[in-house]
Amino acid sequence: MVVDDHDIVRDGINLMIDTSEDFVRAGEAKNAEMAILVCDKEQPDVILMDLVLPDNDGIYATKEILRKHPDTRVIALTTFNTDGMVERALKAGATSYLKKNISLSDLADAIRAAYEGKPTLSPEATQELIAATVRPPKPGHDLTSRENEVLELLVEGLNNKQIADRLVISPATVKHHVSGVLSKLQANNRAEAVAIAMEYGIIDVANHS
Repeated sequence: MVVDDHDIVRDGINLMIDTSEDFVRAGEAKNAEMAILVCDKEQPDVILMDLVLPDNDGIYATKEILRKHPDTRVIALTTFNTDGMVERALKAGATSYLKKNISLSDLADAIRAAYEGKPTLSPEATQELIAATVRPPKPGHDLTSRENEVLELLVEGLNNKQIADRLVISPATVKHHVSGVLSKLQANNRAEAVAIAMEYGIIDVANHS
């Protein structure tokens, strides 16, 4: 099954599928919602999924399809390779990640591999995954949900007592959470913690302006 909003892409891949002895076309779709509906009806073994679709992204469609059809293999097929897209696609359950400039013969091999549960990654995807393993995590990645709440209130300029009143917890508990925030952000004081939170987008600045 091919999911892509460009007719010429779908037609080209479908021609390859139709002329291959070991492939059978199992439908097509031009957006995420259609992909989910067609998959429910046709239940394909392998889906070629464009990640950039007009109504929603292919990662959303991948999650929804695999939630209902966990045995389906999804190959992410895209022109784009933005930061984090490879990780997001694979975490959503995609078996493989390929660029659209792949040759049809290589794409056919990737489909066969996916059917057998074997992943295929483009060189660019492999490079991004390697980079992700050595990339230092963003400050605040390990904040708890409560520490995030406290941090947001620090951004609003509240003191410990005001935070305690807002969250209905004791000032001593607030002090403990503030210490945790400062430690995890490697900040020396509240002002520095707020600055780090804004710089790295840990909190939504627009909601506190």
